[in-house]
Amino acid sequence: MDIFWLSLTVIFIAELGDKTQLVALCLASRYNAWLVLAGITTATLAVHVVSVLLGGGVGRMLPPAWIHLAAGLAFVGFGLWTLRGDTLDDENCGATRVRSPFWLVVTTFFLAELGDKTMLSTVTLAAGHSMLPVWLGSTAGMVLSDGLAIVAGQVLGKRLPERVLQLGAAVIFFGFGLYRVTTGAMALPTYGWVIAAAVLLLLLLGYRLLILRERRAATRRLLAQLSPLTTKEEAVETSTV
Repeated sequence: MDIFWLSLTVIFIAELGDKTQLVALCLASRYNAWLVLAGITTATLAVHVVSVLLGGGVGRMLPPAWIHLAAGLAFVGFGLWTLRGDTLDDENCGATRVRSPFWLVVTTFFLAELGDKTMLSTVTLAAGHSMLPVWLGSTAGMVLSDGLAIVAGQVLGKRLPERVLQLGAAVIFFGFGLYRVTTGAMALPTYGWVIAAAVLLLLLLGYRLLILRERRAATRRLLAQLSPLTTKEEAVETSTV
């Protein structure tokens, strides 16, 4: 049990002020706190399984540079997703707020913690101690630490407009993404930068095409709604004449 409490304390302290706490703050200010906490717990359990396995000797199978590059590109994608604002769709608002935020939290936290200081701390602890208490203790410390951000998010979120929170979350994702992409590409040969640039271009192009497609769809829906009104007005004019 001593290693459990040691792991809990070390990871709790390591997570204070970390980037995933800022992500938790943004998400928790927009979505249900229990949903966000469930996503954080799920992601932490998964990533800390990887951590304790790395501590057991499989760390050489995961090149850090590629982890940084892939995680950074994913963050940029999440930023575009957040900026798009799919939760504002009135028809699917309820369904989106139940499903999308959970998987957004799970994926974001999993990718963010790969190669992060809390993961490396867990790897270090698992290298010299039993893996099970390290896994459970580090997960508990992570969830407790991010729980503080969720509480703060619930207080601040009620005072901030939806669009401000949306833009804030997108900026966080873009910042972390570009930082991780740069970190990973700098540790790779020239083709690392080429791959990063190509994927970023595809993400931006895909985002632009998606926005154009949604605008056209919105225009068609508006025209479809106006069409019956126009027909009724013409019918009234005809009957009057």
